[in-house]
Amino acid sequence: MQELINTLISFSPMILVFVVFWFFLIRPQQKQQKERQNMLSQLKVGDKVITIGGIYGTITEIKETKLTIRIAEKVEVKAERFAIDKIIA
Repeated sequence: MQELINTLISFSPMILVFVVFWFFLIRPQQKQQKERQNMLSQLKVGDKVITIGGIYGTITEIKETKLTIRIAEKVEVKAERFAIDKIIA
């Protein structure tokens, strides 16, 4: 019994480090990824967006994973859905 207790005590720092990593790194990253997926799934025509590359535009067409974004009058670009960084007001 004493050996089991000593083994658990010797592994406790490693377990503590894992718990700290979970709460400060892994869990927030998973939450942020879930929010991003939610935002990408709710994109609609007319949304003003910023792409990952920093291009501002308005969504004019959505086809499954591809979007057409108007960045200027008579200037449209096609992009993948994951290329959208955020929706702006």
